[in-house]
Amino acid sequence: MESPIQRYLQKIHREISDLKDGKPYSTIPAMANVDPNHFGICLTTVDGYIYEVGDTRDEFSIQSISKPFTYGLALADLGLEAVDEKVDVEPSGDSFNEISLAEGTGRPSNAMINAGALTATSLIKGSGGNSPFKRILNTYSAFAGRQLSVNDEIFESELKHGHRNRALAYLLRSFNIIEDDPSPVIENYFRQCSVLVNCLDLSIMAATLANSGRNPLTDKQVMAIGPIERMLSVMTTCGMYDDAGAWISTVGMPAKSGVGGGTIAVLPGQVGLAVYSPPLDEHGSSVRGMAASQRLSQDMELHFVRAARTGKSAIRSSYDITASPSGIRRNDESMDILRDHGHRARVIELNGDLLFAGAESMVRELSALEETVELIILDLRRVDEVAEVSLRLLAEVREELQDEGRELVLIDGEGTLADTFKDVDRDVPTFPTRTAAVEWCENGLITKYGGELCLPSEVDVTDCPALSPLSAGDARKLADRMETRKYDDGHVIRRIGQRFGGVFFILTGRVTTTVEGPTGTRVRLTTLSAGMTFGELALGSDDRQETTVKAEGAVRLTVLTADAIARLETEDPPLALELWKALTRDAYTRVDLYLRETAVRIRD
Repeated sequence: MESPIQRYLQKIHREISDLKDGKPYSTIPAMANVDPNHFGICLTTVDGYIYEVGDTRDEFSIQSISKPFTYGLALADLGLEAVDEKVDVEPSGDSFNEISLAEGTGRPSNAMINAGALTATSLIKGSGGNSPFKRILNTYSAFAGRQLSVNDEIFESELKHGHRNRALAYLLRSFNIIEDDPSPVIENYFRQCSVLVNCLDLSIMAATLANSGRNPLTDKQVMAIGPIERMLSVMTTCGMYDDAGAWISTVGMPAKSGVGGGTIAVLPGQVGLAVYSPPLDEHGSSVRGMAASQRLSQDMELHFVRAARTGKSAIRSSYDITASPSGIRRNDESMDILRDHGHRARVIELNGDLLFAGAESMVRELSALEETVELIILDLRRVDEVAEVSLRLLAEVREELQDEGRELVLIDGEGTLADTFKDVDRDVPTFPTRTAAVEWCENGLITKYGGELCLPSEVDVTDCPALSPLSAGDARKLADRMETRKYDDGHVIRRIGQRFGGVFFILTGRVTTTVEGPTGTRVRLTTLSAGMTFGELALGSDDRQETTVKAEGAVRLTVLTADAIARLETEDPPLALELWKALTRDAYTRVDLYLRETAVRIRD
């Protein structure tokens, strides 16, 4: 099925192709004969997916779209303070080739006008055996994800006819903004403007800016976030010259145009847009580039005000543990306690980026919890990026919870957020799965509100809940027919598909039961501890074991084998009947529990 985004791009490409206003740049003769009908649109997402329509592979000269990238290289080389001494960051309100130098100092208003761009080019020095221009070209190539080249014909034409830029360079030299002979700077500037790109290249360069300096196709970190932040800021206020106000109002993205017919726009964290069409308006921007950008911004809600509405809550779901229990099979006393006190433990699932807006919604949710909630489980597994402010707020919330006698518990598969609390007096309980975190909270509630008798570490077989309907004498008669067995940690006690092997009664330790999930991974159903039984459900499944049972730590149990049961039915039919009645009642109770808990566990 064709993407609706691709269909949309094809639609607006057809419609905007009818615009015949403007004409190609003619000041440089080598650029005057370009086909005015060329028109391409390309979108590249920050994860490297590309949408393109029209003439996206036709090469043209980058021209002024080179400016933010050279400016970024200067910032990366020298730092903000040193570059700011040479070129300001203020909108000039003038066209791209105006003088716009500060009175007295000669400092250009910004790096997007020609005077500021010449200054930025002068700040690039040779390094590592590469000339200044080679470093500039390598930077452009890294942003584009392929090796770019210079059109020598356009360069020679620029060199021959670029009188105003040459005059600007010498004027900057007179103020010592350009500190050395301006001739090499002029040549490097004309060369950078003559670099050949296509619409696809520009969209990848824009997406690299949107992706905090990492090329989404090559995965190379081309430039650090500091220079990228400044580049996008100046592009927002100055990238479209004396049309910047109208652009930011109607399109609302950092952008840069070039007289070669290219236009780029950047939506940080989401997408890079490039449009190519040679006919220009009075501001030196592509007529179709402006129209396509405005349509995309309006129809796709790319304006930064709309796109930044991530005031969306980071809260995916919130529920107490009675709605999603751990799956551990417990005795009646423990189940009563969890029914009465399970609301005191709450799971809060987070998702998306935990930046300021997400952190604010998280803190608001935590702050609004009832005072009766004593244990708060934060499920962070679906959280992507986490800002420093979020870590700081989370640490402060945890401290407040501790002061109120409440506990924060984390589900964090990577374990990275636990480091946030490494300097506090007590580690934050952190678990890789929801099951483990909920089990920990359940045990805490049972211990607090029921005492240790509800969580026995060792049980005599006659005290197992499954045999509770039997008299003490009958229970002892059954115990005398059982075999005692021991298993080490990780030992598989029963496998799926095995024939009925008897009824197993756990005396000490714990076992887990698992099945194969829809993706082939093992899904844990239950944890069984001292006093619990397993094995008898195989009788309802064609005498076949339906789960795998594995020891979790050292386990001691006793088993009433299939042979022992057969002898019991022959030798003591009344006792056999009482056994089956007791096991049936217990089984029906557990089947109901299994059904509810399996539905919860499959999603985990």
